[in-house]
Amino acid sequence: MLWDGAMFAKAGKLMRIVNLIENTEGKAGCLYAHGLSFYIEKGGRKMLMDLGPSDDTLKNAKSLGIDLSAVDTVILSHGHYDHSGGILPFSKINDHADIYMQSSALDDYYADDGENAEGERYRYIGIDKNIADLSQVKKISGNCIIEDGMELFTIKNRTHALPFTNKRLLRKTGGEFVRDEFEHEHFLVLTEGGKSVLMGGCAHNGILSIMDAYEEKYGKAPDAVISGFHLMKKTPYRDDQVEEIEDIARKLSEYHTVFYTCHCTGLEAFDIMKEVMGDKLIYVHSGDEIIL
Repeated sequence: MLWDGAMFAKAGKLMRIVNLIENTEGKAGCLYAHGLSFYIEKGGRKMLMDLGPSDDTLKNAKSLGIDLSAVDTVILSHGHYDHSGGILPFSKINDHADIYMQSSALDDYYADDGENAEGERYRYIGIDKNIADLSQVKKISGNCIIEDGMELFTIKNRTHALPFTNKRLLRKTGGEFVRDEFEHEHFLVLTEGGKSVLMGGCAHNGILSIMDAYEEKYGKAPDAVISGFHLMKKTPYRDDQVEEIEDIARKLSEYHTVFYTCHCTGLEAFDIMKEVMGDKLIYVHSGDEIIL
């Protein structure tokens, strides 16, 4: 359910989650851009999941009346620019919030734009390396318990094939481009009052593999998932790709979980999935709020 945040405290709900920026126009006065950032309030904590592509994230927070100087925890979901571009501007107004990232998020990541690319075929999509110099950065490897009811987990083994749109994403190592296995991607798990929320950035490992890993670790599916699904592409979908998107939607619809998505899912893929999933799938636009 999407709420106006003024209702949050009055309703006695457990978590308030605000989309600070994503690809599509949403709340009046909010900028939108290719990227992702969520602001989270839970149990006295004020957190950020990613910081979008630029300081536009900070501008939206100000427009929405959110004080980012009060944030105590930042999670960088993975090592791509469109989730990290606002970190350095954020650090100028908040130098105390812990910033969690996988150590491998600092590696060199590229997108293969194909032989007919307008510019360089291999386009750098990694983070600004200056982020590593921030004193509040906490580099981790693998799972991490931040506190009770708040932890990060990673995928060790995918149970499903890598989604087709992720196959063009690469890591540069030793001067060679190799397929990105997305070891730099982790997921935030929030629990409160018996309810659980799984938050991701782009679900590069594949949302089905992520759901399997969650169930293996926690023994049941989460009540809500908030993440992009990385199914967007610039060219028309082939029939087999539409079938893959529909298959993902059918498998997700079998869970009791409600899925909130945005950003790299893409509106066309969302519409395909919505036909299958109905009320179990909700799009979150720039400036929208989720109250759980």
